[in-house]
Amino acid sequence: MWIVRLALRRPYTFVVLSLMLLLLAPVVIMRTPVDIFPNIDIPVVSIVWQYAGLSAQDIADRIVYFSERAMTTTVNNIEHIESQSMNGIAVEKVFFQPHANINSALSQVTAVSQSQLRQLPPGTTPPLILSYNASTVPVLQLALSGQGLSEQQLYDLGSNFIRTQLVTIPGTAIPNSYGGKQRQIMVDLDTKQMQSHGLSPLDITTAISNQNLILPGGTSKIGALEYDVEIQGSPQSVTELNNLPVKTVGRETLFVRDVAHVRDGYPPQTNVVRSDGQRGSLMTILKSGNVSTLDIIAGIKKLLPSVAATLPPELKITPIGDQSIFVRAS
Repeated sequence: MWIVRLALRRPYTFVVLSLMLLLLAPVVIMRTPVDIFPNIDIPVVSIVWQYAGLSAQDIADRIVYFSERAMTTTVNNIEHIESQSMNGIAVEKVFFQPHANINSALSQVTAVSQSQLRQLPPGTTPPLILSYNASTVPVLQLALSGQGLSEQQLYDLGSNFIRTQLVTIPGTAIPNSYGGKQRQIMVDLDTKQMQSHGLSPLDITTAISNQNLILPGGTSKIGALEYDVEIQGSPQSVTELNNLPVKTVGRETLFVRDVAHVRDGYPPQTNVVRSDGQRGSLMTILKSGNVSTLDIIAGIKKLLPSVAATLPPELKITPIGDQSIFVRAS
C-alpha cells in the first residue's frame, strides 16, 4: 500500500517515470539480443593431442601424464583438469576459476604445450588448443551432394573451398565435415616381398622420407641474369614415389614398387553421410562469440550464391537445420 500512497502524494513524479519507461522501451527492445542461448562465459580450455597408431594406454602414460603435470606448475587459476585417452587421440579439458582471464589461460596453455614437445615421444605434433564456450552450438548445416562427384571430391570441396570462404562471416566456426573421404597418400605394403628381401616397414618409411624433401636451391647468376635453382628433391607425382630406391644388394637395386604400392587414397572412413540415398558430405556451421544467430545465417545465405559460382556446376549445396526459423518465431 505504501507505493499507492506515494503515487498519490507525488503524481508528477510517477507520470515522468511512466514517460521515461515509454521512451526507453524501444531502445531496450532493439538492444536485447535475439539468440538460441545467452552468451555463457565458462573459462575452459580444451587440448587435443593426436598421435596416429599410439594406443590409448601409451597416450595416457607418455603424453597426457606429462602434459597435466606441466600445466599444474606453469598455468594459473586452474580449478581442475579432466582428460580422456583413446587410440591415437587424447582430449584434455582444463577448467579455470570463474574469475580467470581466458585469453591469458590460452596463452599459458599454448606456451607450456609447445615447450614440452621435446619431452614427448618422437613425432608428436603440437596439440590443437580450443577455448570451450557453452553457447557455441550448431545453427545451420550444409548438405553437399552431386551426380558424378565422389566422396573424396565432396570432402575436398567442402573443406578447402566452401569452408575457407564462409569462415569470413563474423561469429562463424566450421569444424571438419562429416562423411566424405579425406585425401591421403597411402603406402600398401607387400609383407611377403618385404620378408623375402629382409625389409621392415621402417625401412620403407625411411626410404620415402629421406628422398621426399623440399630443399631450397637458391639462385645462380649467369652473366647479367640471375636464375632460380630448383633441386629435384621431391617427386612431382604420386606414381613417382613407387620408383624410389629402398636398398641395393650387389648390382641389384630394390625399389619401392617391388615391396609396396603408393597410391592417392584415403584413410579408413569412420562416418558416412547420405543425401537422397547417395553418399555425400555434411558441413556444420557453429555459432561462436556474441554475434546473433540471425546475423550469422543471413550472412551465410547471402554469400552462398557467390561461393557456388566458383564450384563445379553439378555440386548441390542444400541448407538444412536452419535455427534462425526457431529463433525468429520465438
